[in-house]
Amino acid sequence: MEIDNIFERYSRQIFIEEIGVSGQRKIMNAKVLIIGAGGLGSPVIQYLAAAGVDTIAVADFDQVELHNLNRQVIHTEKMLLQAKVESAQQFVREHNSLVNFIPLPVKVDPSNVATLLNDYDLAVDSSDNFATRYLLNDACLSAGKPLVYGSILGFEGQCAVFNYQGSKQLRDLFPEPPNPGDIPDCDRNGVLGPLPGIIGAMMAMQALKIITGLPVDTNQLTIIDTMNWNFMKVKF
Repeated sequence: MEIDNIFERYSRQIFIEEIGVSGQRKIMNAKVLIIGAGGLGSPVIQYLAAAGVDTIAVADFDQVELHNLNRQVIHTEKMLLQAKVESAQQFVREHNSLVNFIPLPVKVDPSNVATLLNDYDLAVDSSDNFATRYLLNDACLSAGKPLVYGSILGFEGQCAVFNYQGSKQLRDLFPEPPNPGDIPDCDRNGVLGPLPGIIGAMMAMQALKIITGLPVDTNQLTIIDTMNWNFMKVKF
């Protein structure tokens, strides 16, 4: 794409004083690994692709199912039963052909997490289980890479940045994962569609702030209760 067209595409970001041309260049050189292409991963993928992140890799081993469509907005009816990473790749290709999208149809586990992280500047945790969250957190800590974290349930969501410029990590907030039998999940308790959109957009914003070197709040968990419209920050 010609330089003039690139400028026009990203002009509303470039016009922001704190971003400018130099910030856009950082975005267009960034490489981000996203774990999960579901409710949280969908808006993260949307906004990072729209912003022009150079390389977006997404690890997810699930297929698109009908019950996903109330909140996983990058997927469509025609992609039902297709791999979520293939559906995500199609979305990114149609929205921003300048982005290098890498589909990773794998389950993140102890044997591959370090290798998956190797080529990326930061990771975004859009997973839906504690085993993956702790595994990814520990791998980012070992590799010295920042991690953007989010989680959702019902009407409540959380967002935080871990291991950024010496900041604290997930285990400083929650030292050990809870007992699997005590954990509610979206399959049994549900989630209203806009909630992952809100939290996912916040995660994408944090990722872009990290990429461009803007100030990022660390050592705190942001909790959003959309039923009562309460926003709370918890320091840790």
